[in-house]
Amino acid sequence: MNSRYKHVFEPIRIRGIDFKNRISLAPATPVLSTPDGYVTRELVDWFRMFARGGVCTLFLGNCSIDIEESHDQNYQLDLGKDDCIYPLALYADMCKQFGCHASLEINHGGEGVSFEAMGHAGYSSSAYISEDEVLRAARNNREPIPTIEMTKEKIKETVEKFGRAAARMKRAGMDIVMVHGGHGNLISQFTSPMFNKRTDEYGGSTQNRARFAIEVCESIRKHCGEDFVIEFRCSGDEEAPGSMHIDETIELAGYLKGHVDILHVSAGLHSDPFGLHLYMRNWCQNYLMDHCFNVRYARTIKEAHPDMLVSTVGSIMSIDYAEEIISNGWADFVSMLRPLMADPEMPKKYAENRPEDRRPCLRCLSCSKHLMVPKPTYCAVNPMSAMTTELRDGVIPKANVTKKAAVIGGGPGGIQAMETLIARGHNVTLYEKSGRLGGNVIGAAAPPFKIDVQDYLAWLRRTAAQCAEKGARILLNTEVTKDILDIENYDAIVIAVGAEPIVPQSVPGIDKPHVFWAPEAEEDTSKIGNKVVVVGGGGVGFEAALDCADLGKDVVLIEMLDEGRAKMNLRASAGNITSELLTIFAEREIPVCYGTALVEVKDNSVVTKNTATGELIELPCDTVFLAVGMKERWDIVEELRRCAPESNVHIVGDCRKTGTIAEAVNQSFQACLHI
Repeated sequence: MNSRYKHVFEPIRIRGIDFKNRISLAPATPVLSTPDGYVTRELVDWFRMFARGGVCTLFLGNCSIDIEESHDQNYQLDLGKDDCIYPLALYADMCKQFGCHASLEINHGGEGVSFEAMGHAGYSSSAYISEDEVLRAARNNREPIPTIEMTKEKIKETVEKFGRAAARMKRAGMDIVMVHGGHGNLISQFTSPMFNKRTDEYGGSTQNRARFAIEVCESIRKHCGEDFVIEFRCSGDEEAPGSMHIDETIELAGYLKGHVDILHVSAGLHSDPFGLHLYMRNWCQNYLMDHCFNVRYARTIKEAHPDMLVSTVGSIMSIDYAEEIISNGWADFVSMLRPLMADPEMPKKYAENRPEDRRPCLRCLSCSKHLMVPKPTYCAVNPMSAMTTELRDGVIPKANVTKKAAVIGGGPGGIQAMETLIARGHNVTLYEKSGRLGGNVIGAAAPPFKIDVQDYLAWLRRTAAQCAEKGARILLNTEVTKDILDIENYDAIVIAVGAEPIVPQSVPGIDKPHVFWAPEAEEDTSKIGNKVVVVGGGGVGFEAALDCADLGKDVVLIEMLDEGRAKMNLRASAGNITSELLTIFAEREIPVCYGTALVEVKDNSVVTKNTATGELIELPCDTVFLAVGMKERWDIVEELRRCAPESNVHIVGDCRKTGTIAEAVNQSFQACLHI
């Protein structure tokens, strides 16, 4: 029986080239190329999981047409020399095994290329000093340097480089290219009025500003012939004042129509002009933002140009969404990255009518933060993504000897351990002290806006149920002791007991009945009064305060660190979502009191102290949320870690060091591969 997802899995032929479905992997940068810009076997192995999972096209992101002139990312692929063709062929040939198209997103960074990387200012449509250059200059203790306005000779040379880069792709066995014309890279520095101040035939009107993009596409067509597909990436709206907005993008699409085969519609800019944090949130949406965030732009362009093939991207979290988008005619292709990193097998699962088996993406941005280190990209919830060379076919190896194994703790680390041990053929018992599986994910999923975490919690519990069907024993409401483990005589133990909230016991009144650990009260909103004080300015505290504000409560957040250090601390705990949280708090005027320590909890107020002046201030409230951090449960670890042969006892997740779901899941998986 075929799939009930008729539109997503409908094949399409473009220029005689067959695409088996409408799902593509949006441009990914796994940081697995060589330092000088060539494909490696490790990179091919990483992409293999997506090809095997059933997408029609894979795109490797931000590949430079000439790394000697445009090098804006570590481990960036270089397409400027014929030496790249052989390693590219390894990637192309792997994809053909799975009936999948290998491709690259080819690019020139323009203004985004730093003086430090190249030894000269970046090239652009015009000469100007960008906000990013001001920041780069300050970091490197130098004066800002304006971009070099490209001469017509330089434009011609660069157009040719784009064509030759695509030709090398075709020689390697590829039949589709993505031209990066969005996000404030060089091509969009020509198309956008924000950057382009030229007065010649490449500047002024939208049609003139489209000229460079058209010439790039014509060069690719000349070098690659008619049996080669050109997908052009643009920003549906650049969002910034004075930039390119949707009405003008529609006009641009009209000029491109005869020169591109697919218009790939993203949004935003590569940089953050005016400190508005525009690019990151439109390119890589955080968990506070709507699903299918950028589909509106693709839909608008498709309505204006119904005869144009359009691809959409941006928080399209499942193939259910993709089916809706394509069946409604809002786009012809759907591009996904993080949801496919979380579950590369998603297309196959949906084609087999198993959508309930999808492992959901958290939009936690664990993957993207590795780009800045740099270190190889991996996923928080899909530990296989960090092991694609060791486990290149995505199969967990069976153990040589079946062991009796205990898993202590039913959070994400414990459930991952149970799933991995069952897959290896071991006899597994999971112990959970409470009556529910999920651990601290339960509290994290409590706010209504945490829809991705709610999906993940449901998936964890389904996974646990599937493990039980395969023979795992799950014991809820069971607090493990050394005596219990000694009686059972386990061969191996995974300790994943997590962390517990810090409660400042020295504060008078801290044990009053209206004082709660923040996630505990968010689970049961009947505990929350009308005036709330949240203590702690990390990610948990900010989320709790936002949840209270959404409930219509009068809420104030207090944080003992000064504003500068507090924001650094927030960034450490909340990551790239920090800017989003701070913006929301400013727009909604949710008060945050920095440099303010909790001194005492009273029945109808809290006493606080200004850490700079020592002044005592009383804040009225009927509910107090604690969000001052977590501490590892080392006491439990120490009691249990000698209850099996020491070489087969593994301590994972928050009980080892408080961290994230990513650490718990990946540590558990990797530990259990060796049991």
